[in-house]
Amino acid sequence: MELSLPLLSVKNLGRQLGDRWLWRGVSFELRAGDCMGLVAPSGAGKTLLMRNLVVLDPIQQGEVRFEGKTPAEWELPAYRSRVMYVPQRAIALDGTVQDNLKQVFDLAIHRQRQFQPDTVCTWLKQLGRGPEFLNLTGSRLSGGEAQILALLRALQLDPQVLLLDEPTASLDAATTAKVEALLHDWLRQPERACMLTSHDTEQIRRVTHRQLNLGDFV
Repeated sequence: MELSLPLLSVKNLGRQLGDRWLWRGVSFELRAGDCMGLVAPSGAGKTLLMRNLVVLDPIQQGEVRFEGKTPAEWELPAYRSRVMYVPQRAIALDGTVQDNLKQVFDLAIHRQRQFQPDTVCTWLKQLGRGPEFLNLTGSRLSGGEAQILALLRALQLDPQVLLLDEPTASLDAATTAKVEALLHDWLRQPERACMLTSHDTEQIRRVTHRQLNLGDFV
């Protein structure tokens, strides 16, 4: 039986800064159910790789495909609705947490969806937070609270691939464990995959099924 297409396929990706290649020849596939750890020393370009995967920076070498099509073939807004990057330093806009969550539905690509407060409150309960979290002021969130906001903002848009850059770096151990459990539940849904970076090597071992070491592509 023929295997289905991978969700995300990356071939010979390369990133150059000045006259130096940070990495080149990076190739991998993410299939449904995969959670891959992206590991490398600080400064090796893990965040830059994730930015390349969603074409926030131009692709200098190689190609990225989602379900067999390039980002341009999907058109970027549609591609980024399926392959979603969650940065380590989350940005909170003016207004409450709920305002922040609802604002993304103003974007044309998401207008067919609606904010689902019951679903969000279920996730908040899993993360040890009550519905009052939605009333917090976005600009006054702690680093950990902003990371929770960023994760909820992504999950509610129902992406198929999550690219998580240090998603629990500002969270305490108890909340980190709850985030990991929530991600585990999310991955059990059909056609879902994840890539994750973390300075916590134990977290990489706990959460991911395999690792990609950028140091192998220098």
